Amino acid sequence: MTSYRKREQGLTFITLSLILVLIGFFTLLILKIGPIYMNHSKVMNALAAVENTIDVETKSKREIRDILEKRFDINYVDGVDLQDVEITKAHDNHLRVQIAYEVVKPIMGNLSVLVEFDDEIEVGEE
Repeated sequence: MTSYRKREQGLTFITLSLILVLIGFFTLLILKIGPIYMNHSKVMNALAAVENTIDVETKSKREIRDILEKRFDINYVDGVDLQDVEITKAHDNHLRVQIAYEVVKPIMGNLSVLVEFDDEIEVGEE
Protein backbone atom coordinates (compact mmCIF):
# COMPACT_ATOMS: atom_id res chain seq x y z
CA MET A 1 0.00 0.00 0.00
CA THR A 2 1.47 3.28 -1.06
CA SER A 3 0.52 6.47 0.63
CA TYR A 4 0.66 9.69 -1.27
CA ARG A 5 1.13 12.84 0.70
CA LYS A 6 -0.90 15.64 -0.68
CA ARG A 7 0.97 18.88 -0.89
CA GLU A 8 -1.09 21.72 0.47
CA GLN A 9 -1.59 24.58 -1.91
CA GLY A 10 -2.96 28.02 -1.37
CA LEU A 11 -2.15 31.32 0.21
CA THR A 12 -1.22 31.70 3.82
CA PHE A 13 -2.80 34.40 5.93
CA ILE A 14 0.39 36.49 5.84
CA THR A 15 0.60 36.32 2.04
CA LEU A 16 -3.06 37.20 1.66
CA SER A 17 -2.64 40.13 4.09
CA LEU A 18 0.38 41.41 2.16
CA ILE A 19 -1.51 41.27 -1.14
CA LEU A 20 -4.48 43.14 0.37
CA VAL A 21 -2.18 45.83 1.82
CA LEU A 22 -0.52 46.33 -1.57
CA ILE A 23 -3.88 46.55 -3.35
CA GLY A 24 -5.09 49.03 -0.73
CA PHE A 25 -1.97 51.18 -1.05
CA PHE A 26 -2.16 51.41 -4.84
CA THR A 27 -5.89 52.13 -4.66
CA LEU A 28 -5.15 54.97 -2.24
CA LEU A 29 -2.52 56.35 -4.62
CA ILE A 30 -4.96 56.29 -7.52
CA LEU A 31 -7.64 58.00 -5.45
CA LYS A 32 -5.21 60.74 -4.36
CA ILE A 33 -3.40 61.31 -7.67
CA GLY A 34 -6.38 60.89 -10.03
CA PRO A 35 -8.04 64.22 -9.15
CA ILE A 36 -4.72 66.03 -9.68
CA TYR A 37 -4.58 64.84 -13.29
CA MET A 38 -8.29 65.57 -13.81
CA ASN A 39 -7.62 69.13 -12.63
CA HIS A 40 -4.65 69.30 -15.01
CA SER A 41 -6.88 68.38 -17.94
CA LYS A 42 -9.05 71.40 -17.06
CA VAL A 43 -5.93 73.59 -17.18
CA MET A 44 -5.07 72.16 -20.60
CA ASN A 45 -8.63 72.89 -21.79
CA ALA A 46 -8.28 76.48 -20.63
CA LEU A 47 -5.00 76.80 -22.56
CA ALA A 48 -6.65 75.31 -25.64
CA ALA A 49 -9.47 77.85 -25.30
CA VAL A 50 -6.92 80.67 -25.25
CA GLU A 51 -5.20 79.18 -28.28
CA ASN A 52 -8.51 78.99 -30.18
CA THR A 53 -9.57 82.53 -29.29
CA ILE A 54 -9.90 84.71 -32.35
CA ASP A 55 -7.08 87.29 -32.69
CA VAL A 56 -5.54 86.25 -29.38
CA GLU A 57 -2.15 87.53 -30.58
CA THR A 58 -3.46 91.10 -30.58
CA LYS A 59 -4.90 90.97 -27.06
CA SER A 60 -3.05 92.45 -24.12
CA LYS A 61 -1.54 90.35 -21.34
CA ARG A 62 -4.30 91.50 -18.98
CA GLU A 63 -7.01 90.34 -21.40
CA ILE A 64 -5.35 86.95 -21.77
CA ARG A 65 -5.11 86.59 -17.98
CA ASP A 66 -8.81 87.48 -17.76
CA ILE A 67 -9.69 84.78 -20.32
CA LEU A 68 -7.70 82.21 -18.32
CA GLU A 69 -9.17 83.36 -15.01
CA LYS A 70 -12.71 83.00 -16.35
CA ARG A 71 -11.95 79.51 -17.65
CA PHE A 72 -10.43 78.52 -14.31
CA ASP A 73 -13.50 79.82 -12.47
CA ILE A 74 -15.96 78.08 -14.80
CA ASN A 75 -14.15 74.74 -14.57
CA TYR A 76 -13.43 74.96 -10.82
CA VAL A 77 -9.67 74.71 -11.31
CA ASP A 78 -7.75 74.73 -8.05
CA GLY A 79 -4.04 74.66 -7.34
CA VAL A 80 -3.20 77.11 -10.14
CA ASP A 81 -2.73 80.80 -9.45
CA LEU A 82 -2.41 83.52 -12.04
CA GLN A 83 1.14 84.06 -10.72
CA ASP A 84 1.94 80.66 -12.25
CA VAL A 85 1.03 81.99 -15.71
CA GLU A 86 3.79 83.56 -17.79
CA ILE A 87 2.73 85.44 -20.92
CA THR A 88 5.36 86.45 -23.46
CA LYS A 89 4.55 88.60 -26.45
CA ALA A 90 7.10 89.02 -29.23
CA HIS A 91 6.33 91.37 -32.08
CA ASP A 92 2.68 91.79 -32.95
CA ASN A 93 1.89 88.27 -34.12
CA HIS A 94 3.55 85.93 -31.61
CA LEU A 95 2.23 84.92 -28.24
CA ARG A 96 3.50 82.33 -25.77
CA VAL A 97 1.52 81.35 -22.67
CA GLN A 98 3.21 79.06 -20.15
CA ILE A 99 1.70 77.62 -16.98
CA ALA A 100 4.15 75.98 -14.58
CA TYR A 101 2.83 74.77 -11.24
CA GLU A 102 3.19 71.94 -8.76
CA VAL A 103 0.76 70.15 -6.52
CA VAL A 104 1.69 68.47 -3.23
CA LYS A 105 -0.90 66.03 -1.95
CA PRO A 106 -0.55 64.25 1.41
CA ILE A 107 -1.06 60.50 1.16
CA MET A 108 -0.85 59.39 4.80
CA GLY A 109 1.14 60.58 7.77
CA ASN A 110 4.28 62.29 6.55
CA LEU A 111 4.11 60.64 3.11
CA SER A 112 3.20 63.05 0.31
CA VAL A 113 3.26 63.05 -3.46
CA LEU A 114 4.58 65.95 -5.57
CA VAL A 115 3.33 66.39 -9.13
CA GLU A 116 4.85 69.08 -11.37
CA PHE A 117 3.27 70.43 -14.54
CA ASP A 118 4.76 72.74 -17.16
CA ASP A 119 2.53 73.41 -20.17
CA GLU A 120 2.67 76.04 -22.86
CA ILE A 121 1.05 77.15 -26.06
CA GLU A 122 2.44 79.29 -28.85
CA VAL A 123 0.26 81.22 -31.23
CA GLY A 124 1.23 83.29 -34.23
CA GLU A 125 4.41 83.74 -36.23
CA GLU A 126 7.82 84.49 -34.82
